[in-house]
Amino acid sequence: MSDIDIARAARPKPISEIGDALSIPASALKPYGHDKAKIDLDWIAEQEGKPDAKLVLVTAINPTPAGEGKTTTTVGLGDGLNAIGEKAVICLREPSLGPCFGMKGGAAGGGYAQVIPMEDINLHFTGDFHAITSAHNLLSAMLDNHIYWGNEEQIDIRRIVWRRVLDMNDRALRQNVVNLGGVANGFPRETGFDITVASEIMAILCLALNLTDLKDRLGKIIVGYRRDKTAVTCSDIKADGAMTVLLKEAMQPNLVQTLENNPALIHGGPFANIAHGCNSVIATRAALKMADYVVTEAGFGADLGAEKFFDIKCRKAGLTPHCVVLVATVRALKMNGGLAKDELGSENLPALEKGSVNLLRHIENIKQFGVPVIVAINHFVTDTDAEVDAITAAVAEVGAEAIRCEHWAKGSEGTIELATRVKEICEGDTAQFAPLYSDDMPLFDKIKTVATRIYRADDVAADKRIRDQLREWEAAGFGHLPVCMAKTQYSFSTDPNLRGAPTGHIVPVREVRLSAGAGFIVVICGDIMTMPGLPRVPAAETIGLDEMGQIQGLF
Repeated sequence: MSDIDIARAARPKPISEIGDALSIPASALKPYGHDKAKIDLDWIAEQEGKPDAKLVLVTAINPTPAGEGKTTTTVGLGDGLNAIGEKAVICLREPSLGPCFGMKGGAAGGGYAQVIPMEDINLHFTGDFHAITSAHNLLSAMLDNHIYWGNEEQIDIRRIVWRRVLDMNDRALRQNVVNLGGVANGFPRETGFDITVASEIMAILCLALNLTDLKDRLGKIIVGYRRDKTAVTCSDIKADGAMTVLLKEAMQPNLVQTLENNPALIHGGPFANIAHGCNSVIATRAALKMADYVVTEAGFGADLGAEKFFDIKCRKAGLTPHCVVLVATVRALKMNGGLAKDELGSENLPALEKGSVNLLRHIENIKQFGVPVIVAINHFVTDTDAEVDAITAAVAEVGAEAIRCEHWAKGSEGTIELATRVKEICEGDTAQFAPLYSDDMPLFDKIKTVATRIYRADDVAADKRIRDQLREWEAAGFGHLPVCMAKTQYSFSTDPNLRGAPTGHIVPVREVRLSAGAGFIVVICGDIMTMPGLPRVPAAETIGLDEMGQIQGLF
């Protein structure tokens, strides 16, 4: 059966029963139908005095067209922990419509390790992304309106830095001109669109602790500069109050369930290649008060998602991870070893050995943060015992261990061994977590630290304009912020075609953006785009309704 057929065959429990299992009273749940609900923020705040659960991060090797299964493994591990008697909650990001209709497809897991209702989660869900898009574009509209009606803040229209957003892949909107058509429409200027998951509003929602913190962060957003280069903020435009109102419901975490009726919180969805790639702090912190174990994931490979989880999310929210599960597949490692996708079905140990350097580098990188790591081999039916043994042996040589997992085909039964070992590691309490760099390190040195220690680049190429901009931000009091690297997810380098574990490369910095509300500096490297385009054959071409009115083609 396909993923969507498996999801439709599931027997979900009423969402109130899932809430009961977490001791969430009915009064603290706002149901969206029978199978999903939002959790009241006031009730979450009341849980703050409780002890924290063990926090487990699931990350992966660099993604390939062969697939890695990070979300599937997150769901499978959560189910596995519950199956061995632990109270576990999984925390995931919400999928973006861009990839759903583009290349990647949905992000609700797969096989017998899924979160449901799968169609809702992958499409409009509870409307959070629409609220974020609306709040972002309200600020855009109020900014242009402020300029039209006299520009009291004396904004230099050449120095406006706030763009618009849309939750769709649309390359035609990357750069455009607004306010055309004459005097009645305002002052023409060049601008553009980013995808909603790259919006600073998305990052703010995912890092804010409560509604008060949300409004404060929104007010700090820098929308442009005056001629004297002083910053103009969202609060100067007086948009922060209305934006908070639009985001009030979106700030509440979403409660759903797995196919095995275990709880899952799905909230927020910044991409890891152009944003910080983690679900919301408020959902993770809430889950830590409800369970014994919280299993969360960070986007794309560990060089992006895991690094930002550690250096941005954990730093900002005071989180302490106890264990990292690093997901790899035989197929993806063989592709890293130089094979084409149509060559992956046959055993090829030389290609596997060559490609395993990608996995080994990720292990070494994670260890730099002081957190124990275990490899989950996401099993495919074409994998041979010799290939699995080769990965296990390679991992053992660098002081780690690998466990074969079959959650896609077997659900929790396929992750019992992984769950048991994760529990042992967490109970051993050997983690000595620390971010990669200190707050007081200069901004350019933070960029270079990530580039050299995580990407293993020889150097960073940034022209005088970028270095001067970083120094100006430091002088303005923003030097303590972490950096959020935006680069291709397909390689340690900025060249998506350099698979494996490249060395000797240079990381070119094209642009830097100050996200003062979110609290980080976005560093745009290489050719990465903050508004993706659709592929030659988008997934949307095969999505539709059948004669029974059911969705087809969504995966």
